[in-house]
Amino acid sequence: MEQRVSLVTLGVSDLRRAKAFYEQLGWRGQEVEETVFFQAGGQALVLWDRSKLAADAGVVAGPPGEFSGVVLAHNVRSTEEVDELIGSAVAAGGAVTKPAAATFYGGYAGCFADPDGHLWEIAHNPGFPLADDGALLLPDFGDAAPPLG
Repeated sequence: MEQRVSLVTLGVSDLRRAKAFYEQLGWRGQEVEETVFFQAGGQALVLWDRSKLAADAGVVAGPPGEFSGVVLAHNVRSTEEVDELIGSAVAAGGAVTKPAAATFYGGYAGCFADPDGHLWEIAHNPGFPLADDGALLLPDFGDAAPPLG
């Protein structure tokens, strides 16, 4: 299998509210058949009704706001951008779940939840440089970490 993530789909309880939230953050999407698609670099972020998404995946939808075990991350080029983006999310109706602060890896990060409880980390990590187009470039970790297991 090729290493690629093509789409990230968020199950939402109110499609109009969710679309408005992301648009207030500056995202521009297209709505097609009760689904909103946002181009996000070489990937797409998709908003779809939570119960329809769960049924499509063959599972039962839990309550909105319950931790799903997924955190989306948006890396930026400076600590100032971290603060700006988290502030924009709050102004658009999001809630800070972890205030921005210095990290153990020498960066700066904080987290917010969108109106459906989907978690986003906004981070400046000097060890993960961004290309001019915003693509994240993972460093060669070499033997820096012991193997899992």
